[in-house]
Amino acid sequence: MIYTVTLNPALDYFVQLDQVNLGAVNRSKLDHKAPGGKGINVSRVLKRLGHQSEALGFIGGFTGNYVKEVIEKEEINTNFIEVHGDTRINVKINSQTESEINGVSPEISEQDLEQLRQQLSLLNEGDVLVLAGSVPSTIPVVIYEALCQEALERKAEVYIDSSGEPMRKVLEAKPTFIKPNHHELGELFSVKISTPKAAVPYIQKLVEQGIKNVLVSFAGDGAILATEDKLLFANTPKGMVKNSVGAGDSVVAGFIAAKTEEMSLEDAFKFAVASGSATAFSTAFASREQVVALTKEITILDWGKGE
Repeated sequence: MIYTVTLNPALDYFVQLDQVNLGAVNRSKLDHKAPGGKGINVSRVLKRLGHQSEALGFIGGFTGNYVKEVIEKEEINTNFIEVHGDTRINVKINSQTESEINGVSPEISEQDLEQLRQQLSLLNEGDVLVLAGSVPSTIPVVIYEALCQEALERKAEVYIDSSGEPMRKVLEAKPTFIKPNHHELGELFSVKISTPKAAVPYIQKLVEQGIKNVLVSFAGDGAILATEDKLLFANTPKGMVKNSVGAGDSVVAGFIAAKTEEMSLEDAFKFAVASGSATAFSTAFASREQVVALTKEITILDWGKGE
């Protein structure tokens, strides 16, 4: 079974304007609402790719009810823990450029965390756990490391998609898979990385630390997947980017779906990159048909072990 954990979900409110005028009334041309949070996004994309998962995490208030209702209407299993306070609202502004205003998270108590740990104590060998997104300020930054360690002890696979200190800490637990973009990879090593070739030494260091799969995305410049035995590069399909929200989460979902279907490493990498591109080229999340079509535009290059 695949479980996704979103510690910091949101109700995402998308607005589109010709331009933003500060200090004045701005009227949107289009708007819509959607559940937000990286783990939730992974569950939603997995469903579109033909795989069921169970969405876990913390929700609260009327906004949390909305998030849960929308996900369940998509026939995705949920087992959220209800907390005091409202799930945050994040405003996504699409104008001359994309901007975001992220709301304040509700407080997560020690009892709430313990309830989540009890849920995850049921993980079995072969299960997949996805820990994705930011960590609320009321939760210790070592939470991903702790949950990852406990899941690995139960022989589950652990996929991580986060950034900053939570990501830095979880590396010590040696998760099965991580997916930083090149900016986040640079943050881990306090360097600026601008090209795939420049990223290789740092990706290799992560593999040497015991992380089985390191997938680093470079937006339109491709992606790298490294394991103990392989260093692969994939180009990114050409297309018009309509929405970058959820593209990275789609890469994670695509890789999980492909591995669940026992694709080869190369094909799983291709399917993951195509999933991210399909979402980026759409106003909604990727469909399986779009993903399969885009895989034909992706070529995998074997860079050996980068030597």
